[in-house]
Amino acid sequence: MVLYGVIPTLQPANFGRVYAAYGGVFIAMTLIWGWQIDKVIPDKFDIIGASIALTGVFIIMYWPRS
Repeated sequence: MVLYGVIPTLQPANFGRVYAAYGGVFIAMTLIWGWQIDKVIPDKFDIIGASIALTGVFIIMYWPRS
């Protein structure tokens, strides 16, 4: 499991940023999958957590850089 997290960081320059953003999208998609496929309704804390993660994705991908 450690290799799964470490090996991608050895990729070219901006890959770490993309990898972090992928994590936020993965969280949201997992909740959607659980809700639509497994019929597990997310509670308010699931929604809040996913919103925080997606806010992080937005900041990582679209915040202006110098």
